[in-house]
This record gives sequence, C-alpha cells and structure tokens, in this order.
Amino acid sequence: MSRKNHSPAPLPARLSRPPAVQAALAFGVPIAAAVLVGELSGAFAEGVNRAPILGAIGLASWFVALALYGLTALGLKGGRPLFAGIGFATLGWVVFLVWRAFLIPVNPEIAGSTRAFVYYVLFEAFALQLWTFGLLFRVIAGWRGPLTAAVASGVVFGATAVLLFQNVYLATLITLIYYTTWGVFYGMIRLRTGSILGMVIIQGLQSFTAWVALGSMPPDTPAAQLQWVYGLSALLLAIFIWRLQPKTADDYRL
Repeated sequence: MSRKNHSPAPLPARLSRPPAVQAALAFGVPIAAAVLVGELSGAFAEGVNRAPILGAIGLASWFVALALYGLTALGLKGGRPLFAGIGFATLGWVVFLVWRAFLIPVNPEIAGSTRAFVYYVLFEAFALQLWTFGLLFRVIAGWRGPLTAAVASGVVFGATAVLLFQNVYLATLITLIYYTTWGVFYGMIRLRTGSILGMVIIQGLQSFTAWVALGSMPPDTPAAQLQWVYGLSALLLAIFIWRLQPKTADDYRL
C-alpha cells in the first residue's frame, strides 16, 4: 500500500460550521481564556506559577471540544492506546533524562516534590495536551488531514512550552527546536495511538525526574551544556518522528 493518501476520514463535527471557523474557535478561545486569566491573576509576571494560564487553556479546550465533537475528540482512551502511548513516549523520556544526567550536575530537590509532580502532570501535561493533541489535533485533522494535524499541534505545543513551561532556562533557537521537535514527536504518537493519556503520564514523569529528582539547573552551569542536552535530544526525537510516521491507513488512530 502506498504511503500517501490512505489516511482515514476524521469523525464529523457536531456543529455544521466551516472547518476554518472550527479551527479559529479551537485556536482562539483557549488563547483568549489564557490571556484573560493570566492578566487577572498576574500569572504572566516573571517567576510566577503558570498554573492559572495552563488551567484556563485546558478548561476552555474541554468546553470547546464538547461543543464541537464530544469527548471523543480529546483522545482520552485507555487500554491498548494508553499503553502504546506510554511505550512510545518513554523513548523521548529516556533520551532526555540520559543527556540531562550526563551533561548537567545532579542536585536532587526533596522539598515540595509532590506538589511539583502534581503541577507537571495536571497543568504542563494534561491541560496543555487537551488543547494541542486533543482539540486542535481533531479540528485540524478534519480540515487539513491527520498528518498535518500531528505536525501542527506539535508546533503549537512546542511554542507554548517555550513561553509557559517553568523549566525553560534558555530562550534560544535550539531551545525552540527541541520543544517543537518534542511536540511533533507527541503529535505522531497521538496519530499512531489515538490517545493522549500515555503521553500525559510520561510528560509529567519526564519533567519531574529531569528537573526535580535530578535537581534544577545550577546557576553556574554553562549555557552550552543545556544547549547540548536540547540539541542531542532533538536529534534523536527527529529519528523517532521519522520512524513513527504512518505508512498505511492501518497506522492511523484518530
């Protein structure tokens, strides 16, 4: 079977709006909610917890998805899709953890570790993925196709992560490349498994182990060491993306 033009037809939307309008709602409403909540709570200030902003994104995505498609749009599937997602996402977790442990000094942080883990899972992982790989993925898949949805939702994930994740220590091109590659990798997993739950679990574990269990980046660590972590991780994630790219219609799970 050819690699191209064999993707399955996405599920129809509940509401008969043009795909471009659905895309505008899926993209614009969560952003508007995040900006409003962020301004009211002061969460955009330097060093302030981003939970209100990410929570607003997730909550707005939940209601927009319910209006357009129902819960089937969000990829909240257990069973085999859940475990397949965990298996694929673990590859990215191990890659990043190895480079981080090897290139940046280890200084475990015990105080507040439970609270940190809950934050990573609920806000940086679950809330953001509801938007990117749940709502946006579904809308773009119905408008431009599933493969485009995997890439586009991954790019949005990466850009949002660079802006809002609390452990983005460097604002550089390599940082953006890493987070975008991480996002596209997750987009491909969403496309191949049909579920976001496994990715949510592993993303939370990845951030927790890298930046709490092994400690945050010491202030005197040369910036080049983190650049190497990002660059080497992005290179291997790009290989995983290439291997995960669907080849037949049976590889798609919407």
